Amino acid sequence: MKKYIMKTTSLMLGGLLMAGAASAKPLNVLFITIDDLRPEIGCYGNDEVKTPNMDRLANMGVKFNKAYCQYPVCNPSRASFLSGKRPDELDIVSNTIPLREKWPDLVQLPQLFRENGYFTSGMGKLLHKGLDENDKPTFFRDDVSFEHQFRAIGTTPKIGKKGEGRKLGDGSIVWARWVAAEGGDEAQADGMIAAEAVRVLEENHDKPFFIGVGLHKPHDPFIAPKEYFEDYPLDEVKLVNEPEDRTPLEKHSLSNKDFFSHFTEQDQKEFKRAYHACTTFVDAQVGKIFEVMDRHQLWDNTIVLLMGDHGYHLGERGWWNKVTVFERGARGPLMMWVPGMSSMGAETDSVVEFVDIYPTLVDLCGLEARHELSGKTMRPVLQNPSKDWKKAAYTQVTRGSKMMGYSVRDGRYRYIQWGVDGESGTELYDHEKDDGEYYNLADNPEYKQVQKKMARLLKAGYPNLGK
Repeated sequence: MKKYIMKTTSLMLGGLLMAGAASAKPLNVLFITIDDLRPEIGCYGNDEVKTPNMDRLANMGVKFNKAYCQYPVCNPSRASFLSGKRPDELDIVSNTIPLREKWPDLVQLPQLFRENGYFTSGMGKLLHKGLDENDKPTFFRDDVSFEHQFRAIGTTPKIGKKGEGRKLGDGSIVWARWVAAEGGDEAQADGMIAAEAVRVLEENHDKPFFIGVGLHKPHDPFIAPKEYFEDYPLDEVKLVNEPEDRTPLEKHSLSNKDFFSHFTEQDQKEFKRAYHACTTFVDAQVGKIFEVMDRHQLWDNTIVLLMGDHGYHLGERGWWNKVTVFERGARGPLMMWVPGMSSMGAETDSVVEFVDIYPTLVDLCGLEARHELSGKTMRPVLQNPSKDWKKAAYTQVTRGSKMMGYSVRDGRYRYIQWGVDGESGTELYDHEKDDGEYYNLADNPEYKQVQKKMARLLKAGYPNLGK
């Protein structure tokens, strides 16, 4: 099986040398989003997961170790980073509200590039899916932003649905299933999306472009070509080992419904194996796109950004999903290659937010936003990855129809408040001592002043919160 592993060393060095002499030609943007991808890939220190192409980009560019979404669910997160506004500003905190319909005059990120003469293409899952006029699943279109759109998801041929697999647990969770599928890469939606991205890049590489590629895996259901499952023998899958003395969960930390208690150890291992197989599959699709970048020397004048849309739990706190404001739910992978910057090839521990992506790309490409953006450009960090720009990251999530949880993360602590006054619980975690967020320090008198400071910081991000 060909995994599309790039010739990393020589190509990186060549790219860096060429980038140092980047021309005055407008910078292109290749914008890659990967659904439900958490920072469980090689370049983030997990050598169990095979991701050579994403690792290559991280080694070429700047890898952000503390990048956070604004809402740990697909549509609110994407609406936020594509508009440059926060979920509470947009009033989009569910998967059912299309950004373009609710805010028709808000200039989305790719739309701004189109208005400035760029060819724009949106492929796969950049925006979220909703229902069409016949109540069938479809993806939110954005004809204003994109000259060319391609979806593929939902058009998988029959052979791509066949193969060994099963539903996990007692079968009550419809999406919790895996298939080691027949038919190879292009019998899957992501394989078709990658093929279309290759075609579009080949045909439009000689003009200024903003090309967005939204790859769907490792989002459930966990279906990937069977050869990718072979990389992960089930008896080698390691489950999370959590401390027995961890603090009991707050009432709203997870869903009020007990979803996963019926998962056996076998179910858990199969879940994690399938997630990893899908991650390696999607990495191979990234490699196909990078081959075109290499062939046409597009690294010279193309910003490449790759990100997940939020975090994901793989058994931490007994949870196998997203929708939490824990570190696992809020933190996602983010890496950027910027031609001509001498700092490329570094990593940074500076805190950044996904809402910062819009102003960053506008700044780097010399454009001017047409509405007030809620984030700020990451240029200072890209130029000096060791810089601590004293930024905090804000993430929120709903519980039921009325409860909202608010979280703030600075360089050391995470503080969570349930309800506008914290009346439904508070949480405080010290990442210097507790990276897994297992010990809630909110009632610890030694951290009283820290909690007050973090509560003030939270209110600075959400001014409507109570005192």
